[in-house]
Amino acid sequence: MSIAGRPVASSLRARVPALARRVVARLLADLPVYAELPHEEVSGDIADIVQHNLRLFADLVECRRPATDAELAQQRDSAAQRAEEGVPLDAILTAYQVGTTMCLQEAVEGALPDDLAAVLEITEHIMVVQQQLTSAVSGAYLDARRILDSQEHGGRHALMTALLTGESLERFTHPAGLRPAARYLTMTLVLGPHPDEQSQSSGPGADVAARRKIRRVRTTLDHFAGAPVLTALDASGGTVLLPATQPLPWHSANGLCALVDEAARTAGVPITAAAEIAEPVAVAAAVARNTEIVGLVARTGRPPGLYRLSDVLLEYQLSRPSEALRGLAQLLKPLEAKPELLHTLETYLALGLDRRTTATALHVHPNTVDYRIRRIHSLTGLSPARPTDLQHISAALVARRSIPPP
Repeated sequence: MSIAGRPVASSLRARVPALARRVVARLLADLPVYAELPHEEVSGDIADIVQHNLRLFADLVECRRPATDAELAQQRDSAAQRAEEGVPLDAILTAYQVGTTMCLQEAVEGALPDDLAAVLEITEHIMVVQQQLTSAVSGAYLDARRILDSQEHGGRHALMTALLTGESLERFTHPAGLRPAARYLTMTLVLGPHPDEQSQSSGPGADVAARRKIRRVRTTLDHFAGAPVLTALDASGGTVLLPATQPLPWHSANGLCALVDEAARTAGVPITAAAEIAEPVAVAAAVARNTEIVGLVARTGRPPGLYRLSDVLLEYQLSRPSEALRGLAQLLKPLEAKPELLHTLETYLALGLDRRTTATALHVHPNTVDYRIRRIHSLTGLSPARPTDLQHISAALVARRSIPPP
């Protein structure tokens, strides 16, 4: 099929990249919802599906046939993802209409009077494709929304609520229904903000970026478990309950630390997590401990990653309410008015009491480090050079970090 002497299909394929950029630009200009989407999503998923649609139309015109069900799979997947992110269905359908209209205009550009029959045939093809796209996209979108609503209000939500509140699990023991696992890997996650959340600041764009981040974390967890896991996540993090049907390695290529690293990479944000395996009756207590652990990790300045109680034993024990905790913290109170001395002390201990390495890290002369250590001894009566004092200094630093700020 030709227009103005040029084959429509091959000509359209050659102009797909440029046409796709124009379609995306039109969507951003005409549809406020798309203008508020994260840049990563617009330049990635949205641009990819636009190019896919344009190439598909070229194939269908060349073969003079409608699309098959398999050829619309990518569009259905895209619609389901947009449903999870909360993009309105009417905006999605309008975007497809804009794209097919611009595709038709491109295909018949320069048509001559003798090309009327070809123009009518191409128009008929694109109307059929538009009808198929509307049906496929609407169906996939609504199916995804039904699943999401069902999960939110159905048995999985009820089971997680029961586990986290310590309610009786008797109503979940029916053989045909959802049953609790014998043990769960309880995880508390703290999700950092995605750049798109920060750039959008507030409004629909930030909300979409947050839901996109959460969806990617959930997808990674579901893939690891081989089935949907129980989650209660928002933009800042939350709780995950993963059935522990078999031993779960900590440090390995397929272990839990690698799982958290993969979730962080996929979501594009730093993730700090704490984990503990517990039986159903102990899930609530385990989640409470995990929450304390991620708080301790944040206050002690540790990097993102996965932590167990054994990784923060000293900090956890010193964080228990007691007069000794505040007494230890008070040992370094004379340094509060001298932040450079406190920072020097923390760096000196972290670097193994090496004055030259400490000086390099602080960008000062080694003699300055010596002088500051003497000043610390003078103000507090404690010297890192004495083993007993060193123990008290280390404990005092931990106590200062363990006490939550007012």
